[in-house]
Amino acid sequence: MAAAFCGIDFGTSNTTVGLSDHATAHLLSLEQDHLTLPSAMFFDFEDHGVHFGRSAIDLYLRGHDGRFMRALKSILGTALIHEKTYIRQKAVPFSTILGFYFANLKRRIETHLGRDISQVVLGRPVRFVDKDDAADAEAQASLEAIAREQGFKQIAFQYEPIAAALDYEQQVNREELVLIVDIGGGTSDFSIVRVSPERRGKAQRGDDILANGGIHIGGTDFDRLLSLKCVMPHLGFGSFTADRKRYLPTLYYHELATWHRINQLYKKNVLGELRQIRYEAEQRELVDRFIKIVEDRQGHTIAIGVEQAKIALTTASKTTSALANQGDWAKFRFTRKQFDAAIGDSVERVVATVRRLLDDARIQASDINTIFLTGGSSMVPALRSGILSLFPDATIAESDLLGSVGIGLALDARRKFA
Repeated sequence: MAAAFCGIDFGTSNTTVGLSDHATAHLLSLEQDHLTLPSAMFFDFEDHGVHFGRSAIDLYLRGHDGRFMRALKSILGTALIHEKTYIRQKAVPFSTILGFYFANLKRRIETHLGRDISQVVLGRPVRFVDKDDAADAEAQASLEAIAREQGFKQIAFQYEPIAAALDYEQQVNREELVLIVDIGGGTSDFSIVRVSPERRGKAQRGDDILANGGIHIGGTDFDRLLSLKCVMPHLGFGSFTADRKRYLPTLYYHELATWHRINQLYKKNVLGELRQIRYEAEQRELVDRFIKIVEDRQGHTIAIGVEQAKIALTTASKTTSALANQGDWAKFRFTRKQFDAAIGDSVERVVATVRRLLDDARIQASDINTIFLTGGSSMVPALRSGILSLFPDATIAESDLLGSVGIGLALDARRKFA
């Protein structure tokens, strides 16, 4: 590949890198033969190294002493981006931690290319933050600053669903009006785009984009909701104080169920507060389970088990999962019915976002020729059927659910930097 134009799809759950020359585009293998790199990091207290992707997950699950982090993209646009967390007794800014991930990613790209790379198109959701334009702009600015600190000098951004449209356009042989549905780990993003073989080579595509829309709901939200419904009640969520006058505080249960908040439970003051909650609880044995998970730093093991159950329920009506090696109480049975009930309100909000997108584009559902699905969470049955029910006459198209955006970003990089 004589000229390499680079696009990075830094996702909440997984990251891909697309490379393009003047004729073709492909995904870079980032971890052995895998085209995706899980957006995960492990600070190993035994070898003092920092590990990434599947290696990070494996070390954590094998019980190495260290600090595990995942879904860090979710902190962009939140107050956490300005905060610090303790690693090896040193306060480290979250922005610096994200910088470690980008530095490692850049090294992998440059090792493959055999040279430095300074130009990149970064994918971004249509909305990092719902209903807050200032926070949304700050999220993009933070991501750009992190990439620039790692040596990327020319940085452009493209909406992730537009990148997916550019990938889909490579396979069309006629003009189509396409709804791009990109359901990722952190956001649900949509674009209505006019595509055709003739439009493929245009430098400017603004006139072909009829509408963009998005909402901050994605796969990690489905993990959280499934966990709150099926797992957290076994740890005391929804139970009463001993006098039965009120429920136990819910904050720590939500943190344990939320990927990027789990490490907040390991702060020095938390165990003391949990013991006070236990003292007031009617069912102290349930809170004892919660305390043991925090003491053993097994929060991410719970989250991984719930995520695996969610993935299984995309094709199965029920599944089981043994979480955190905590004993018989932690052998759970999850059902599709429970999952659908847990995410029902979120699905309705996503479907409502699609309806508003049609209004923004000033078209009818019947005007859409094709629904192009991408993003791993587009496989969630309730969400998929809710969106597709709006378009009974449209053709359904799919590509690489995890790689389409990365390819499109590389194509966009060619357009911007060639």
